[in-house]
Amino acid sequence: MPQPELCVIFNPAAGKSRAGRRIESLRQSWGDRVAFWPTQRPGHAMELAKQASLEGFSIVAGAGGDGTIHEVANGILESGRDDVRFALFPIGSANDFAYSLFRAADNGQKARRIDVGMVRAEDGRSRHFVCCAGLGFSGAVTVESRRIQLLQGVLLYGWATIKALWRRYAVPMAELEIDGEVTRMPTLMFSLFQGEREGGFVLAPNALLDDGLFDFVQIGSLSRLEVMRFLPRLALFGPPTHHPKIRQGRCRTVRFRCDDPVSVHLDGELLCTQEDGLRSFEMELKPGALCVDMEASAPLR
Repeated sequence: MPQPELCVIFNPAAGKSRAGRRIESLRQSWGDRVAFWPTQRPGHAMELAKQASLEGFSIVAGAGGDGTIHEVANGILESGRDDVRFALFPIGSANDFAYSLFRAADNGQKARRIDVGMVRAEDGRSRHFVCCAGLGFSGAVTVESRRIQLLQGVLLYGWATIKALWRRYAVPMAELEIDGEVTRMPTLMFSLFQGEREGGFVLAPNALLDDGLFDFVQIGSLSRLEVMRFLPRLALFGPPTHHPKIRQGRCRTVRFRCDDPVSVHLDGELLCTQEDGLRSFEMELKPGALCVDMEASAPLR
């Protein structure tokens, strides 16, 4: 029997009943050309995606939320097989990457090469990201979101933001070297984007997945009250373009050094928390590093 063309790596717990419906739809449309590999633990999707790539599947897909998408993309990239195409079936709570991918897609486009970010921490740990990376407060919001069970999307991350403001608010000094230009300022959070959203909030409305540049947002010493006032705007439009405590731009490389340890998330998955004690990170863009099969992927529903 010939090997199936498509391997779908799915999180059985994602999206409640949506996962079962989408898997059954895939079975009907792909028949014996698809294999389904369920995940069993955090990090398992990355292992399975690397295995599927090395075993000769031409398309390796993630069915789940941004976490599953993140792990599958990392597994493909770690395999070193640049001929393997990535596909996605978004059934998660935020679906930030899928939002940006399909929002800017050409309906006749069969495949799309997208940029990929890479983060390396001072202790040697490293990982790719396909939508966004958040250091500082946005990482703390991700920590809090893991403790909330009943909400999804903007409601989940909005409530997590409020909890993080109460429990984890801090504005340490941070030095950033952005494309060789060094600045030092109090920093509540710093985020890099290929996609437009972070935790369902539109923080980089002009970001593109394939323009060869990160969009970045650095938020300085905003008070708790100022952050609360910005939340409704961030859900729809992004941060204000002219604000003395908010810095925005585009870049290809970043070196980030903070006086205090920070939490860091990549595509909503934690790279580290404050308890890990990490303060220094390097980030770089890899243009066109991942090929997305647009025909095999399913848009948001």
